[in-house]
Amino acid sequence: MAEAGDHERGEINGGFSMDSTESRWVFQEDEDNSEIEEDEADSRHQYMLDSEDEENGEQRLIRTGPRIDSFDVEALEVPGALRNDYDEDISVGRKIVLAFQTLGVVFGDVGTSPLYTFSVMFRKAPINGNEDILGALSLVLYTLILIPLVKYVLVVLWANDDGEGGTFALYSLICRHAKVSLLPNQLPSDARISSFRLKVPSPELERSLKIKERLETSLTLKKILLVLVLAGTSMVIANGVVTPAMSVLSSVGGLKVGVDAIEHDEVVVISVACLIVLFSVQKYGTSKVGLAVGPALFIWFCSLAGIGIYNLLKYDTTVLRAFNPIHIYYFFKRNSTKAWYSLGGCLLCATGSEAMFADLCYFSVRSVQLSFVFLVLPCLVLGYLGQAAYLMENHADAGQAFFCSVPSGVFWPVFLIANIAALIASRAMTTATFSCIKQSTALGCFPRLKIIHTSRKFMGQIYIPVINWFLLAVSLVFVYSISSIDEIGNAYGIAEVGVMMMTTILVTLVMLLIWQINIIIVLSFVVVFLGLELTFFSSVLWSVGDGSWIILVFGIIMFLIMYIWNYGSKLKYETEVKQKLSMDLMRELGCNLGTIRAPGIGLLYNELVKGIPAIFGHFLTTLPAIHSMIIFVCIKYVPVPMVPQSERFLFRRVCPKNYHIFRCIARYGYKDVRKENHLAFEQLLIESLEKFIRREAQERSLESDGDDDSDAGEENSVSGVLVAPNGSVYSLGVPLLADFQLTHHPILDASTSQEINPDSSSPPVLDAEQSLERELSFIRKAKESGVVYLLGHGNIRARKDSWFLKKLVINYFYAFLRKNCRRGITTLSVPHSNLMQVGMTYMV
Repeated sequence: MAEAGDHERGEINGGFSMDSTESRWVFQEDEDNSEIEEDEADSRHQYMLDSEDEENGEQRLIRTGPRIDSFDVEALEVPGALRNDYDEDISVGRKIVLAFQTLGVVFGDVGTSPLYTFSVMFRKAPINGNEDILGALSLVLYTLILIPLVKYVLVVLWANDDGEGGTFALYSLICRHAKVSLLPNQLPSDARISSFRLKVPSPELERSLKIKERLETSLTLKKILLVLVLAGTSMVIANGVVTPAMSVLSSVGGLKVGVDAIEHDEVVVISVACLIVLFSVQKYGTSKVGLAVGPALFIWFCSLAGIGIYNLLKYDTTVLRAFNPIHIYYFFKRNSTKAWYSLGGCLLCATGSEAMFADLCYFSVRSVQLSFVFLVLPCLVLGYLGQAAYLMENHADAGQAFFCSVPSGVFWPVFLIANIAALIASRAMTTATFSCIKQSTALGCFPRLKIIHTSRKFMGQIYIPVINWFLLAVSLVFVYSISSIDEIGNAYGIAEVGVMMMTTILVTLVMLLIWQINIIIVLSFVVVFLGLELTFFSSVLWSVGDGSWIILVFGIIMFLIMYIWNYGSKLKYETEVKQKLSMDLMRELGCNLGTIRAPGIGLLYNELVKGIPAIFGHFLTTLPAIHSMIIFVCIKYVPVPMVPQSERFLFRRVCPKNYHIFRCIARYGYKDVRKENHLAFEQLLIESLEKFIRREAQERSLESDGDDDSDAGEENSVSGVLVAPNGSVYSLGVPLLADFQLTHHPILDASTSQEINPDSSSPPVLDAEQSLERELSFIRKAKESGVVYLLGHGNIRARKDSWFLKKLVINYFYAFLRKNCRRGITTLSVPHSNLMQVGMTYMV
């Protein structure tokens, strides 16, 4: 399955009810022709069914009931759960455990910044007096207050997408409120998914609607928005490379203080060993590792605060004057250009701010906010104050400010806990990288990779082996090629401030489009924070020639991979839409599709949400027979974190009833996971289809005017012929491989329960109940005959008259990515005897 196998297999541990105990009949005005809505009185699951004609808006009489329509089971143990809310209905002990996990996963990066912040700052702007120390300290304090606290904790965390954070979560949130996605597969019924949670109108609605209209009508703005999202995500991935290198190298560098004889090369070797261990334990999951290292981070923060208080009392309490921002002015006045260079080092105190947002999927907003305000921030402030107090009397120790300020009696315990904290800090950005890549994969912006879900309870906790070892390899190269802490710090600043700027722009758009708050507040937010981040960015870019350019190159490569994949996927989808088969073609071929209908069910996976895919015609021209029942299965990702199981699937009937062709649209959020083996998948699919047919029969029996069996039509296309792989052209009205006659009773029994050629005379009208039982019996017989997975591998190539750049991108880069990405079929354990594959190439 091109899309079906993005997630890992697991046990099926859920079921569903076949009958409704309580239900009611209601009239509904529906764009999709018919849809079962949720029973508000019972607040239970709903069952949805649609016809193929999206534009038909007639009123239908429908019945609601507590049915569960699912042939898939989530990793989440509670079916239909929508939110990442771990604070409700949990014990005090569980809250303490959660607090330790929060420390171990979210705050490791920002918590270890005292290891290197002052060291990098004072290498770029050497200390010429105590006023320089006060100025640098004041810069650090207000950077901590403005960026991690005000921007992220108080503002950005609230821009989460139903508990999910990161640049792609922001993009998904925007896509839900405006049609800015470049992939044209939106359906009106998607907006009825309960997890859309659209905002109600407000006084600022008019401005919001103007922005929405502008975004939806401008292709240029859509592309710019996508570029910003991809750029931010590439910087997050770059952070996953540079964070381990910076954290581990700076913590192991403390050996130079404790052991005089140790050389820098030995520090690099030890750092490499630590990095290998770090990435090796990543596969054990966030919960296990987070619980193990949470107490270590708690001890680390307590150590920071304790050492800070000790140094304040022992050396100089006058550093508290740094809370007066006038010292920042004096710092720049005394050092001018050098002070501007030091901004790159000052930014390091805020590293990990983006990890708080990107790792939000693991914890609730409130837990992150409370932990930062009442534990993390006070400990960090005390740590920096203590280092500054020590440096007031020891200017020469600025190169190793943290370890030199540690009292000699506790040096080795602090060294040990610092290294553990550095390893934890590296994990914070690695888990954030996994989350961003999974989100981008679900939204069609990254090649499919193997994703392992490390927790049966919490769906956001994932591990991506390929990315894990890729990050390790690049980190090792980074440490060996750039062993200077200054150069690595500058690269760290580039990656960090890059994603910060993208987040600022996207959150500003969220404020305007979704929150609809006062324009003065929006302008204040963007001017203050974007201006501050641009200032930092100018500082780190000025030193990019010293070796930190490597991280820029890495970020550009990741951006190009994501953009090329999105561009190729978009071209492929648009081409499939243009070349889809018309209903006129299907009607002229007849209910037997111009060939023999063999017993069995064929599941044809495709990406179209409407229309008959061209690959189906390729099957007709390639195979001597086609299955008596065909189901087009479309795996579709919608811009929400999770889709409830009860709202997962839309069933539709394609062509008149006697064709026995259906469509199933399986809708998933970017945080959903599919776990099934093929036998359970088939069983749940057939049971869901039977429920759909029963519901359809109930509707038809209650409609006053009745419906013609052929009312569920597709849009017509210009397709006039079918072309076989060998180039042979088949006309519409001529059977492809066999001149099927209705008088051939053995074939009739094998193909359909009562197949009628459209050109022949109409049969007697059957009783509705008898017709229903016939169709259900036909489905069961088809299931007994076997289920075959029809896989159509559609490739694209640039036309000969295309631009050279387009040929290069499509024929080589995109083709390479598609060839080496994960195939969906690898995760389904389908026997080869149940597989049938056909390739098709589109010229774009």
